[in-house]
Amino acid sequence: MLPKYKRILLKLSGESLMGDKNFGLDSSVIAQYALDIKQVIELGVQVAIVIGGGNIYRGMNEAETGIERAQGDYMGMLATVINGMALQAGLEKVGVYTRLQSAIKMEQIAEPYIRRRAIRHLEKGRVVIFGAGTGNPYFTTDTAGSLRAIEIKADVILKGTRVDGIYTSDPEKDPTAKRFDKISFAEVINKNLKVMDMTAFTLCQENSLPIIVFDMNTPGTLLQVVQGMDVGTYVS
Repeated sequence: MLPKYKRILLKLSGESLMGDKNFGLDSSVIAQYALDIKQVIELGVQVAIVIGGGNIYRGMNEAETGIERAQGDYMGMLATVINGMALQAGLEKVGVYTRLQSAIKMEQIAEPYIRRRAIRHLEKGRVVIFGAGTGNPYFTTDTAGSLRAIEIKADVILKGTRVDGIYTSDPEKDPTAKRFDKISFAEVINKNLKVMDMTAFTLCQENSLPIIVFDMNTPGTLLQVVQGMDVGTYVS
């Protein structure tokens, strides 16, 4: 099957890279993600990735950590670069060409984020991993994902999670929760469904950028989403 989307922004949480661990990186998860992404690349799809840093550092609560919010956010940005390097290693192990770009300059390990250069890498078939969020505190990696997707003119944001879409409530806690196949931006706001933080979500809404929430932990699902199969929840 031909892909439905030509250029995608894949948003992954840092926690997803932990697998069954309580902290850090699970090499088997990274290996699975790398193979899933390779399948999509082989279809000719251009792939950009933004990863969170929650598996290494979560600095949101100043009262608990004793670290001021801005400082904690910069620490979180560094964690996203570590995750980006890990995924880069996993992708290159299976023969996928990659570039890691950072919103904070660190020349020895990553290119600086330059929009035109990122687009050129994508056009050449390289996976571009965007690290260090937006480079600014007080913005989440969800917002970084939305911003980068708009900047590179992605067709869609694919938000990989542990569940297979958006539900009326948390399906891991509520067995009666019902999944949405499709839902509008307005409905998500009215029903107060936690798809992304509001800054990220509003960016997508204002720029008519659709979001698909799907289960990244089931091998082959990413390929199905890119081919336009009825998996996950489509937000538009």
